[in-house]
Parts: sequence; structure tokens; C-alpha cells
Amino acid sequence: MKKHIDRFCNFLKVEKDISPHTLRAYTRDLGEFLLFTDKKVSDINNLDIRDFLASLHHKKLKKSSISRKLATIRSFFKYLYREGSVTKNPAKFVSSPKVQKVLPRFLTVDEAFALMNSPKGDTFLATRDRAILELLYSSGLRVSELTSLNINDFDLKGSIVRVKGKGKKERIVPVGSKALESVKDYLPERILLKKKSLALFLNNRGGRLTQRSVRRIVDKYSRMIALESRLSPHTLRHTFATHLLNSGADLRAIQELLGHSSLSTTQKYTHVDIARLMEVYDKAHPMAKKK
Repeated sequence: MKKHIDRFCNFLKVEKDISPHTLRAYTRDLGEFLLFTDKKVSDINNLDIRDFLASLHHKKLKKSSISRKLATIRSFFKYLYREGSVTKNPAKFVSSPKVQKVLPRFLTVDEAFALMNSPKGDTFLATRDRAILELLYSSGLRVSELTSLNINDFDLKGSIVRVKGKGKKERIVPVGSKALESVKDYLPERILLKKKSLALFLNNRGGRLTQRSVRRIVDKYSRMIALESRLSPHTLRHTFATHLLNSGADLRAIQELLGHSSLSTTQKYTHVDIARLMEVYDKAHPMAKKK
């Protein structure tokens, strides 16, 4: 089966142009399945796949992780079926475990403002970190999108930035005035490093800032303002979407800004709007008032 896995992963890399992170996840998931069963791909049936999922359950894996591994196996056999290596997709009718929906964590407006104001001073690190926080909140970027930004991706006069999202799909995202001001404050400090890198955000040695470093930066300032739980850059993306929705933004517009391929991915933010409507209902509707 290994040769089929190698061929499939090469297909994902060359034809689908998926990210290295996603490719590693696919390779790891199929490697686990390969270790579990020693059958030829043509002999694998849905019971073999169910047994594999059951073994993961016994290992106390999260349902979300098990669902992801099943999705990988489904994609693998769908590819093999299309290529003619198997006569049917044994994973097609294997049901996924029901995953409890977790509402995305987001900041209140006051918390977001406190976080934006937490980097103090006009040093290289302070101006850089302030620009990073403002841009994550202002434009809802993924951390991978932020770290891949180059200087020429910014149109400072037009207040927009060109972002390369998942699958290397490009989109144009507006940048708020505060974020734009922070980026303008950071650029002169960046120039003082005298590095020829095209990357917008640099570390203090002049190299492109990594995703791990950005996560550390967000965590550092979230602890500085004593939030109840630690933040990730993705929390700021959720906050961006939630605050837009609560201010009356159209869900499809938010979908475009976030770079979601499916509206269903964006719809997880509607819980906030519903909660706000329920609050208004409870306060205003005569039959909702307690006697």
C-alpha cells in the first residue's frame, strides 16, 4: 500500500498544491492506517476501516481527530478509485463520529482594544508587535497568511493588502486605519535592520518571522493584559469576524474577507448574532418578560 500512498501524496503536492502542513497530516494519517492493516488496497473493506477507527477511539483520540483521519482515508480511496487502482471506495459509507460543536473563542471589544494597546514604546520589537496585533484583528488574517506577507503586498495608499490564502488563492483585504498607522510606524524601524528580505515582518536578526514566533507574540501580550485564557492568532481571526457580524456585516462579505471557500465555514459565527438577538428579544418582547 505504501506505493499508493506515495503516489497519492505526490498528487496532492503537485496537482492540488496543498500546504506542507496539510501534506504532513495526510502522510501521517495514512501511515498510521498502513501500520494498522497489512492488506492490499484492493482487499480493504469498510470493516477494516471501522476497526481502525475503533482502535483510535480506544486510544482516547478526540472525535475531531478521528473524523480528520477518516476524511483522509476517504480522499485516498476516492483517488485510487478514480485512478482505477480499486473497484470501489470502501470508506465512502463509513460514518464519521459525531463531533460536539465548539463555539469559537473571541474577545470583547474592550479586550481587543486592551490587547492592541499592550505593546509599549517605539522600538523595533514594540512597533512590529503592535503592527502584527492590529493587522490580525483589522483584517482577520490566518497566521500563515500574515507571515507570508511581503512589503509589496501592501498598498498603503489604497488601505488594502494582497493575501495568499489556502491553496495559494489570492484575495484583497481592506486594512483599518489603526492597523495601517501601525504598519507605517513599523516600516522605518524595519529599514534600520538593513536587511534585503522581502518579508514584511522580520525577527530581530532580519529573517522572516515564523508562525511559531507570531503565536508566542500573541500569547505574550494576552498574558500581559491578564486574560482568563491564553490566546492564539486564530482567536483574533474569530474576533474580527464576530465583531463584523455583530455590527451588521453581511455573512457573505465576511466569507470573502476570511477567504472561506464555503459559507458553512463562516456560519459558525452566527451564534453570536443569535445570542444578541435573544438578548434584545428578552428585553423587548412582552411575553418574554418575567412577571
